Amino acid sequence: MKESVLKNKSFAFAIRVVKLYKYLVSDKKEFVLSKQLLRSGTAVGALIREAQNAESKADFIHKLGIAQKECDETLYWLELLFETEYLSQSEFESMSKDNSELLKMLRSAIITSKKGKIS
Repeated sequence: MKESVLKNKSFAFAIRVVKLYKYLVSDKKEFVLSKQLLRSGTAVGALIREAQNAESKADFIHKLGIAQKECDETLYWLELLFETEYLSQSEFESMSKDNSELLKMLRSAIITSKKGKIS
């Protein structure tokens, strides 16, 4: 089921975000941008879990919409960390690839749900 794949991918992404945060704080001594990344990057999975317990289809779509916004915000922080040279090209590309894949999946789940195929 799509939600299960989304749940698993968002959890795996959150783990990567936490590990990246730990690296940025300990090795790069970056505390502000990395905290924003941690907040938005881990919120995605939490919101997907919330959506699974939605009270209605509208609530489900709303929670996934917020997850989509958090996912897009995470990409912003990754781009900013890359452009300010806290992330290498390969670190950025790897994280942004996973983030973009998650964002596409969220958008697809929202569209599918709006069409009535997911309750």
